[in-house]
Amino acid sequence: MGDLAERRCEPCRGDSPAVGTDERADLLAELPGWEIAPESGMPVLKKTFRFPNFVKALAFANGIGELAEAEDHHPRLIVEWGRVEVAWWTHAIGGLHQNDFILAARSERLFAARSG
Repeated sequence: MGDLAERRCEPCRGDSPAVGTDERADLLAELPGWEIAPESGMPVLKKTFRFPNFVKALAFANGIGELAEAEDHHPRLIVEWGRVEVAWWTHAIGGLHQNDFILAARSERLFAARSG
């Protein structure tokens, strides 16, 4: 995962290539606990992170927000007591781009930093 989190995101447009099925499987293997699920006909990369209380969940969500703003790529966040669901996909291509996997890896790194 460390290598994936260190990769550079690239600007994404409507003609940017989606991640292919084989590459998707390879990238997903680097992200324990993440899954790809279809939503409204699009694949979405998502994971639920658990916390001991709402304050820590909210702080994590705010950290994800900072990551998202830095890359101008924004996930869906669902914040509840003790949990945050993070979902990445690329609206412009209607699917998954390598940026989604990079930011999922950075989400993992943020979680590890706040948990340890």
